[in-house]
Amino acid sequence: MDTKYKRVVVKVSGEAFSGEDEFGIEPNPLRRLAEELKSAVGLGTQIAAVVGAGNLFRGSVVSKEGIDKTTADYMGMVATVINSLALQSILERMGISTRLQTALEMRQLAEPYIRRRAIRHLEKGRLVIFAGGTGSPYFTTDTAAALRAIEIGAQLILKGTKVDGVYSSDPKKVKDARRYQRLSFGSVLQKNLKIMDATAIALCRENKIPIIVFNFFRRGNLKKILTGASIGTLISD
Repeated sequence: MDTKYKRVVVKVSGEAFSGEDEFGIEPNPLRRLAEELKSAVGLGTQIAAVVGAGNLFRGSVVSKEGIDKTTADYMGMVATVINSLALQSILERMGISTRLQTALEMRQLAEPYIRRRAIRHLEKGRLVIFAGGTGSPYFTTDTAAALRAIEIGAQLILKGTKVDGVYSSDPKKVKDARRYQRLSFGSVLQKNLKIMDATAIALCRENKIPIIVFNFFRRGNLKKILTGASIGTLISD
């Protein structure tokens, strides 16, 4: 089966690790996540994953309890490494060769993020997992996904969520919410749709990297997108 893209970045949110639960790492959602990534690797597309940690830690909540924002952000970066280790472990058990790179130096656990080394891993067919966000506070993992995509020359960012695209309103709360098939970067910012933070959107717009927002939990969606199917919402110029 032919793939449409040579190299992509998949943004994996913390909710992909917890499933219907609000907290923690659950075996079944983790396995489904790994299976989706495995199916994509089998197509020949070079896959890099940027991992979030909302299932383990939310800095915005903790900072309200007295922990300063900078410290809370670093705590969140460490939490992304925990999720990444779990994902790497199950992928390796499925026979997928992986490399874990982190923006925070943790030599016992992962390689430091080195752009050229990451590209070389991808060229050798390894799935590369990026953890630790950007390595700096005040930036989200969405911004990290945009930054890494630019650095490694990815053609596309795939933002996996629990819904099948971008809606005009929360489809769980508003029955007649309209799903957008396509959006421009400018309209995302103008409508304040909060798909990704403004910095991530601006980076993608400036560097002409499209984003597809799709339902990661519907089996086969990732593979279908990579082979050219129109799924979810495309954000581009």
